[in-house]
Amino acid sequence: MTVGGWHGAIVRRSAGIPDIASWFGFGGSETLTDDTIICLLCGVIRVPQPCLLHLISEADWSQAVATDDWAPAEFDRDGFVHLSAPGQVHLPANRIFSGRHDLLLLILDPALLGGEVRWEPGVSGDPTAMLFPHLYGRLPIRAVVEARPYRPTPDGTFPPLTTR
Repeated sequence: MTVGGWHGAIVRRSAGIPDIASWFGFGGSETLTDDTIICLLCGVIRVPQPCLLHLISEADWSQAVATDDWAPAEFDRDGFVHLSAPGQVHLPANRIFSGRHDLLLLILDPALLGGEVRWEPGVSGDPTAMLFPHLYGRLPIRAVVEARPYRPTPDGTFPPLTTR
């Protein structure tokens, strides 16, 4: 599914995300402006909006769309909804959902999240300098720009999202 002519995950370089361009393999001679985004299928294009991602099962998504906002079961324990930047979503996918074929990747508009988003360290095993976005509040369904299937490779692992 495409929305507004673009195919997938987008990030604004000025979004305060450390070293985001290098996560996508850019950073040498490419000129990335504040409005540079990375489309999963097309490469570098420009649109006026960044995104964050959330992994969800198809069953949970079918229940979530019937509500105004949603939170996973871990929300009561953790106090936040786990999100990812496009260049890191494969890490929690492999840690939590390895081998599953029922995942969706929710592409979120950060401006519509409503709650505070904090960039915080992941868990042991993640790169030490990598910060993950955490939404301190329930996930408003209106913030979901697109829900797309996210499937593992034949060996059950989720590869990093690429632009090339």
